[in-house]
Amino acid sequence: MASSDPAEPPEADVPTPELNVASRTGTPTEDERLLESPAPGPRDFTHSDPWRVFRIMGEFVEGFDTLARVGRAVSIFGSARVTSDHPQYVAARETARLLSEAGYAVITGGGPGIMEAANRGATEGGGLSIGCNIELPFEQGTNPYVQIPVNFHYFFVRKTMFVKYSQAFIIFPGGFGTMDELFEALTLIQTGKIRNFPVVLFGKEYWSGLVAWIRDVMLVEGKVSPNDLNLLVITDSPAEAVRVVTANDSAVDKRASSAAATPAHPGKHDAE
Repeated sequence: MASSDPAEPPEADVPTPELNVASRTGTPTEDERLLESPAPGPRDFTHSDPWRVFRIMGEFVEGFDTLARVGRAVSIFGSARVTSDHPQYVAARETARLLSEAGYAVITGGGPGIMEAANRGATEGGGLSIGCNIELPFEQGTNPYVQIPVNFHYFFVRKTMFVKYSQAFIIFPGGFGTMDELFEALTLIQTGKIRNFPVVLFGKEYWSGLVAWIRDVMLVEGKVSPNDLNLLVITDSPAEAVRVVTANDSAVDKRASSAAATPAHPGKHDAE
């Protein structure tokens, strides 16, 4: 564990006004407006779907511009409802600290609970602490340990950033949002959209039932392949979670170095 213990965070997250427009005004979020069925009759252009394309494009540009130079990073997910004295919070904090000391930036959703723990640990480890927050229908803030905040109105833009700028996902116990990130990653790996991407489930007791269902029901019925079960690593150890990430990166680097040393075309003597 970390040898120093900074002052406890304030009771509430740092207010993030741009994410709280909907909660303050009682109006739908941008995601809600995008996903609602089109209203009959003509609409003003600034309330139309084509207009929203420009805002979506702007969020992609901001995210790419902010995160393009962070270097190697790992996204950590988990419940926003975990308090700072919970063992899962302590484990997430330690995992993020070890990742930072190993040279990784840590990316979270920027909120409380496991997200705060991970951003806190990243800061304690001397690494970059990044929070990709999202506008929600209720009051939303950014935890005080985020060094680089990026705010989003659209879930799919935010999810793209998590995948694009991470070398791995470490997923702590959580709810629907955590499951969404988990199965998004598994789908992208299974379909070959991303490669060499470890997915670590932290908390054997919490995740064992889900993994058993995948094995005993999905696999038995032929809905997934046996190799799909190898996409998940389950652990209760922060050190082991970090080891999975670093070992995978070492293997990727080794393959890249080997490929770079291999001539693209056979030389004269090779052809003889």
